[in-house]
Amino acid sequence: MSVPGGYTESKPATPEIQKIVDQVKSQLEEKENVTYEFFKAVEFRRQVVAGTNYLIKVSVSNSTDECVHLRVFESLPHENKGPSLTAYQTGKTKHDPLTYF
Repeated sequence: MSVPGGYTESKPATPEIQKIVDQVKSQLEEKENVTYEFFKAVEFRRQVVAGTNYLIKVSVSNSTDECVHLRVFESLPHENKGPSLTAYQTGKTKHDPLTYF
């Protein structure tokens, strides 16, 4: 059960979420000065505001449990802006819960 105005429960990533992750990948790579060969959305949580906030768990290795957690803001469609990486956490694993940070 989600709280009004709060984040939804974690759900498996969808093709729509993968598209958002693909759009912010370069923003993370620039901030971390790293190139991710593997970048696959695993699960997500959503919060609707004046736009949408997402918490997204992304697997960065197909051979280990290594993940990053992304906080992404997507503005309303009429604003014509792509998704923006607002915060991130590295050093996560597939077993770490996706919580607000």
